[in-house]
Amino acid sequence: MNPLRRHRLATAAVLAAVLAAGCQRQAPSIHRHEFLAFGTLVELSLAGVDPELAQEAVATVRQDLEFMHFAWHAWKPGPLGRTNKLLATGAWFSGNPSVLPLIRRARELSAASGGLFNPALGNLVRLWGFQADAPPGAPPKPEAVAALLRDLPAMDDIEIRGVRMRGRHPALRLDLGAMAKGWAVDRISENLKRLGVENAIVNAGGDLRAFGRAGDRPWRIGIRHPRKAGAIASVTIEGDEAVFTSGDYERYFEYRGRRYHHILDPRTGYPATGTQSVTVIHHDGALADAAATALFVAGPEGWRETAAKMGVRQVMLIDAGGGIHLTPEMARRLTFEMEVPPPRVEPLP
Repeated sequence: MNPLRRHRLATAAVLAAVLAAGCQRQAPSIHRHEFLAFGTLVELSLAGVDPELAQEAVATVRQDLEFMHFAWHAWKPGPLGRTNKLLATGAWFSGNPSVLPLIRRARELSAASGGLFNPALGNLVRLWGFQADAPPGAPPKPEAVAALLRDLPAMDDIEIRGVRMRGRHPALRLDLGAMAKGWAVDRISENLKRLGVENAIVNAGGDLRAFGRAGDRPWRIGIRHPRKAGAIASVTIEGDEAVFTSGDYERYFEYRGRRYHHILDPRTGYPATGTQSVTVIHHDGALADAAATALFVAGPEGWRETAAKMGVRQVMLIDAGGGIHLTPEMARRLTFEMEVPPPRVEPLP
């Protein structure tokens, strides 16, 4: 197993262990199943289901994940890969139904973020080498980054009319990884509900959506510390919610004593600075996923304005120095699981 994947799986295992420990205390009759998708460990936890329904749910989730992983992969043959080739031609074409709704939503979220969430930067991702399973050995040459930055594509370079679409920028290449897990857990959760599942967690490497309860108690979720083993805080799920974290520990490499992570700032072409992690809670997993990325890029100085524009009010940002910034709504919900510096509670504008 390569180092990058081993790190991703370790991250998933930490939060899965926190979650499992809580579940064991609260409800021993929980069915758990694990899958490998999107380059990470996906854990399904079902409470209050009979064995037959659990078996059907597991089979459905497995099929969903296999299809999503194939359809939304930006770097392998499949619907999104073909879409990228057609976008590069500049000609009109019929959007693939397995990716068109995802692209529509990505355009909306990118606009709401002011372009800080920009899935059109696939070529920049590839320049840095973060599209590969193995970690890059070194950062790209500054002149190569500068060349891309001079005319960087954006999501509004995709024109959509009904089911037809076209690209309007030759360097446009979609990489939807910054919201694909959010979209996936939303779709899977909806499918589980249609099957009759009332209590579940779909946990994709620590990013998750949970609904219902764990027996006679609510689900309790651990939020990973960006620099230490274990959970920095926990939160009790209220009804149906998604919890998503973007961190500089998820995919990174070190070169000459400096950490280079995969969350790229479209304003600079380099990994965003000033932040270790951002956690967002929202009922919409795709929004929470995209917002966690956008707020990470916005950093300690700009996250509040970006959160307000994107309509997320439950946020925790941990800055580069380990300082904790919370919205009032998040502060009311978190329980810190280890000693931390006094958090700064900062209302949104």
